[in-house]
Amino acid sequence: MKVFQKEIRLKAYPRGFHLISDTVLEAIPEIKEIEGGQLQVFIKHTSASLTINENADYTVRGDFERHFNVMVPENAPYYRHTYEGSDDMPAHIKASLLGPSVQIPITKGKPNLGIWQGIYLCEHRDYGGERRLVITAFGI
Repeated sequence: MKVFQKEIRLKAYPRGFHLISDTVLEAIPEIKEIEGGQLQVFIKHTSASLTINENADYTVRGDFERHFNVMVPENAPYYRHTYEGSDDMPAHIKASLLGPSVQIPITKGKPNLGIWQGIYLCEHRDYGGERRLVITAFGI
């Protein structure tokens, strides 16, 4: 079994959904050494998340942002965790809904994603800052 792990910092992204597939794969070229296995990407934050979805039409990412803002609004009168700004508690909820990690099969040294799939950084804060990812590739 081979195991490769890297921790990387992403630049600060604006609020929204951003494709980071290339950044992730460039950070772990050792994936080429794995015939079959798994690639896990984990974000070390509670107000941003990761997901896999449409990688071709940028309007999908905008639609995600607009929908999540309706589904989890800012300034809800029942929020108590508000001292970090009106976007903070909704960011925590959105991050929990989407989750902190994605897992992708590795087949013959490449991530086995569908043709229209990409890895998204889901930035839920107006000013989230740099984000840290732990990328782990393992297999035979």
